[in-house]
Amino acid sequence: MGGRIDIYIDLASLYSYITIIQVLKTRDLLKQHSIEVEIHPVLLGAINAATGNKPPWTLPAKATYGAHDSRRSLSTAGLTNVSPPGDLFEAGKTQLPLRALHYVKAAYPVDVYLTTWRYLLHSFWTLHRPPNTPAVLERALSDIPVNFAPGSGDGEGEKLFAAADVSEILRAAADPKYKDALRRTTEEALGRGAFGAPWLWATDRATGEGEPFFGSDRWHHVYEFFGLPHRDVELLAPGLEKGRISKL
Repeated sequence: MGGRIDIYIDLASLYSYITIIQVLKTRDLLKQHSIEVEIHPVLLGAINAATGNKPPWTLPAKATYGAHDSRRSLSTAGLTNVSPPGDLFEAGKTQLPLRALHYVKAAYPVDVYLTTWRYLLHSFWTLHRPPNTPAVLERALSDIPVNFAPGSGDGEGEKLFAAADVSEILRAAADPKYKDALRRTTEEALGRGAFGAPWLWATDRATGEGEPFFGSDRWHHVYEFFGLPHRDVELLAPGLEKGRISKL
C-alpha cells in the first residue's frame, strides 16, 4: 500500500479552492496510509485553450446548475462568504501569483506553501482582490497570518512573511525560472490528460500504475484506487436521525 497524489490547481478555479480544503483535512490521514500529496500550480486558462474546453459559467445551462452545485460543495467544505470576484476572464489571469507560489514551494516548508495557497485563494474568492498585479500580490503576501484559516480574519496576527521575504517572492515571480516552472507544470497536467482543474493524478507505489481524477468530489474513487478504507455515502433507514449519526 502507498502512493502519491499529484494535484494540479489554479487560484481562479473555485473547485481547486474546495480541493485544497479537503486535502488539508485529510493530509495527516493520507500520510498514515503512506500516500504523499503534492500541489502543483497550473494555469487553467492555458489548459482550457489547449483542450478547447470552456469555463462552465460561459454556458447558460451549466451556469444555472453551477450556482446550486457550488453552494452545496462550498457548504460541505465548510467555506462561507465565497463568490466570484467580478469578471472571471480578467481575474483568471493568474500567472503572477502562480509563479510566486512556485517560488514559495521551492524556498519554504510545505506548511508555509499551503498557508500561502489558502490566503491567496481567500484574497481571490472572499476579499475579491485577485493577486494578479505586483501591488495586489504584495499586499496579499504581506497580510498572511502565520496560522491563517478561512474565516479566521483578514491579515490578523503575526505575519507569515517579513517585508524582505515579500520582496524576494515578488522578484522571483518575475524571474524566467518560475515562469518556466509554471509552464512545465501546466504541460505536465496536459500530458496527464487535464482539461480543467482540479486535476488529480494518483500513482500506486507498488505497481507504478497511475490514473486521472477530475474535480473535488472524486475522493471516494481515489480511495478505491489505493484500496484505502473509507466510508461511502450511505442511505439510512427511517428513524436514524442526522443528529444521532453525527455523534458517531
